[in-house]
Amino acid sequence: MDTFFSQTKCDRCGKELTDGRTMSMFNTECICLECKRKEKQMDEYTAACDAETAAVKRGERNFLGVGLPYKK
Repeated sequence: MDTFFSQTKCDRCGKELTDGRTMSMFNTECICLECKRKEKQMDEYTAACDAETAAVKRGERNFLGVGLPYKK
């Protein structure tokens, strides 16, 4: 069962998700908005977005991402 809307803590940093949540562009982690801000600053972010867009255009609706290159 998908826990995206029911989980209470960020998969990446453990912070409470009371201020919002989103899916990582690199993998299937549910992350807080602070982790998303940091993720957007990574050099590989644009390539991860492009890979996700290409997957959707191919009809792949369950794209697992390109993998998190490193944790900041």
